[in-house]
Amino acid sequence: MKIRLTAGAKVLTATLLDNATARDFAALLPLTLTLTDHAATEKVSDLPRRLSTTGAPSGTAASAGDISYYAPWGNLALFHKDFRHSPGLIRLGKLDSGVEALRAPGPLEVKVERSE
Repeated sequence: MKIRLTAGAKVLTATLLDNATARDFAALLPLTLTLTDHAATEKVSDLPRRLSTTGAPSGTAASAGDISYYAPWGNLALFHKDFRHSPGLIRLGKLDSGVEALRAPGPLEVKVERSE
């Protein structure tokens, strides 16, 4: 499934994986989120509710551009740098391009919606 992330005049597209957690995330769309910096590696935001982790691996490493769910905190994470294996991290999908837009410091308000 394709999604669109709109931050001001910037529009990013991404492709979600076909797993239970990504499908549960897609069911929440459209969403407007405020992403904040975390660990100089990712932008994160709380979600309105926890997502299903049925069938998810116990954790994964992240690559720049990954869209992930961090189950222990129940938050969305968009990585702009690679990161080590983290227990509880579930990959939802990947940005098709434009990861540099996530590297700007400070909060970033984005609208996330399905892109048909």
